[in-house]
Formats: sequence, C-alpha cells, structure tokens
Amino acid sequence: MTVSDFNYQRQSVVIVEQETMPDRRRVSSTELLGNHQELIIEHNHDEYRLRLTSNNKLILTK
Repeated sequence: MTVSDFNYQRQSVVIVEQETMPDRRRVSSTELLGNHQELIIEHNHDEYRLRLTSNNKLILTK
C-alpha cells in the first residue's frame, strides 16, 4: 500500500463543535497528520508520537 493509497482512504477534514459539550471538538486524523505518517505532540514538556500504521490504525506512544 502506498502513501497515496492511505490518502485516498482517509476521510475529509471535519471540525465539529457539539452544542451539548462546547469545550470539545472533533478533528480528523488527516487534519492532524496531513501527508505524514507521524506527528509529535508536546504536552507538559513531554513528547508523544502519534503514528499511522501500515494497517491504517493510530498509535500514541510516549
């Protein structure tokens, strides 16, 4: 499977704020990762890696 195959399988970017929980929002993995397979998230001075696997699953590791 190629990167373009992954891009085809991803859903379009949608950000939705729910009326019942205005402090939450929904962000698609495409919005976060773009055309990359991995994203580094900094939280409380620690780094976390969000990675897209070859099976099109997401893994978050510290």
